[in-house]
Amino acid sequence: MGKEKTHINIVVIGHVDSGKSTTTGHLIYKCGGIDKRTIDRFEKEAAEVGKGSFKYAWVLDKLKAERERGITIDISLWKFETKKYYITIIDAPGHRDFIKNMITGTSQADCAVLIVASGVGEFESGISKNGQTREHVLLAYTLGVKQLIVAVNKMDITEPPYSSARFEEISKEVKAYIKKIGYNSEAVAFVPISGWHGDNMIEPSNKVRADWDRANSMQHSHSNL
Repeated sequence: MGKEKTHINIVVIGHVDSGKSTTTGHLIYKCGGIDKRTIDRFEKEAAEVGKGSFKYAWVLDKLKAERERGITIDISLWKFETKKYYITIIDAPGHRDFIKNMITGTSQADCAVLIVASGVGEFESGISKNGQTREHVLLAYTLGVKQLIVAVNKMDITEPPYSSARFEEISKEVKAYIKKIGYNSEAVAFVPISGWHGDNMIEPSNKVRADWDRANSMQHSHSNL
């Protein structure tokens, strides 16, 4: 008999509009958790209401109110498996109004994936005192989620696109903060991705140069938990 797979709960956290639901939905699709026909249907439905870019987010944002507002209100669960794990992904709301729901989702997790947006001004907004990046990662640590992966998202819209300097700038600042609150920053993987295009999520991307520090793919980081 083969070795039984380990169950792992992963919560996806981060500032509103950092791309959490899109990244999570695209990852589930790439891992075979949802078929192309369903994604195509979501794309058509999203386009009909002027939100074509939300097709992956709609995998998780099931509530009509979430789809209309383009934000996650409640926690969403999705289950799929990899070669090593049975995975439950918990997509937590990033909007401050729904912080109680975020806490509920995070308290169930074994590992947190912090999504930070790398677009000009977006990272700075999220990491600011009024943003949710700091609050979410502090809550995750306080709630006992000691395994952390940081996905630096929207690398396709940095200036220039896929800027290693921008990735390193963001990684350095986030690393200093998570170390201050108690995480072992050396054990945290920092992964440059594009949640919309799917770059560097399952397999290494040729847009992410091999000489980048810490540039694993997201699934590689999950597998090394």
